Amino acid sequence: MPPYTRHNEVLILDKWAGDVDANYFNQTRTALKRIGKQIRFKIPDLNHLDLIVQDDAWVVVDRVLNDMPVVAWTDFQADGRDNLHEPIVCEIRIYHFAARIILKTTLDAMEYILRQSITDKDGNEDVAVLTFKNTKQT
Repeated sequence: MPPYTRHNEVLILDKWAGDVDANYFNQTRTALKRIGKQIRFKIPDLNHLDLIVQDDAWVVVDRVLNDMPVVAWTDFQADGRDNLHEPIVCEIRIYHFAARIILKTTLDAMEYILRQSITDKDGNEDVAVLTFKNTKQT
């Protein structure tokens, strides 16, 4: 699936510098490394809205409106990061008048679904235990 880019192509109604909790950011980075470069899923309790998670953006899209963006978190300022617990500065973009009311719901759903996806993937993989050669002379 090609990367989603419409959030860079359509009119932005509002945007501001914000941040995301480190738990959300760390969870997405782990999921992208283990599951794939782009993850898409339905957001529970938000009819016809999906979340697309990529390295450079997390974008809520409306499936009914041809994947029109609703809200996006972009421009994550994580380069040179030397901690895992502080919020990550980003840009929050609004494309729909009612998008602000789904921000927290979306992030909570993202964390839950990605955690479940990672657990399921890890549980389905064969685990190989490496044996270490005993170099101790007796």
